[in-house]
Amino acid sequence: MSEASSPLKVWLERDGSLLRLRLARPKANIVDAAMIAALRQALGEHLQAPALRAVLLDAEGPHFSFGASVDEHMPDQCAQMLKSLHGLVREMLDSPVPILVALRGQCLGGGLEVAAAGNLLFAAPDAKFGQPEIRLGVFAPAASCLLPPRVGQACAEDLLWSGRSIDGAEGHRIGLIDVLAEDPEAAALQWFDEHIARLSASSLRFAVRAARCDIVPGIKQKLDTVEALYLEELMASHDAVEGLKAFLEKRSANWENR
Repeated sequence: MSEASSPLKVWLERDGSLLRLRLARPKANIVDAAMIAALRQALGEHLQAPALRAVLLDAEGPHFSFGASVDEHMPDQCAQMLKSLHGLVREMLDSPVPILVALRGQCLGGGLEVAAAGNLLFAAPDAKFGQPEIRLGVFAPAASCLLPPRVGQACAEDLLWSGRSIDGAEGHRIGLIDVLAEDPEAAALQWFDEHIARLSASSLRFAVRAARCDIVPGIKQKLDTVEALYLEELMASHDAVEGLKAFLEKRSANWENR
């Protein structure tokens, strides 16, 4: 894929110590197969560079992401889509350097799952976060694994089971957002410059491993379980397929509770 046609902008700055990744299909920045592939390729090409100290992920336009492609969630495509998205999440969890995420506007569904796979989240106060999948008759597999350790079980269940959205202030209060700032990209860059830029890149990698060596295996193991639940049971139910069809056909779903 040429740089001009890629849904992702990739570059290095701070003398190669900071990898910049920018979702570049505004305004929705849909996390579809092409976006996932571009993110995985960029991480695969750069994460092992010895001088790299962090990644900063953000997005063009007023919104981070409206979420995943609903078309790719239909039964004939969802297995491939889900395994690819979860492959990206696993690679982000295994990142040897911190992944900073700067968030504006809407950050929903698969967009929030990608963001929550990062380490430090910087967000504008009026940004909106949510996992609306349950309103389409499905659930958010990666978020079911990523949100509980980040915001606590009760807050995660509130978001996952209600499908409601919260703003940056509430996200900050429950621990989803680490730093609130009117300009989250500038805040993330300032944090990198003040706290990371002058560290040993080698020692930083040991510190990342030490801080995450217990939590990451548990999240990845749960992700395997939840992925199987989604593909083998949820997608065999009437209401999951009906909810997705109703969304694409812009009509109300006819739930049969089975």
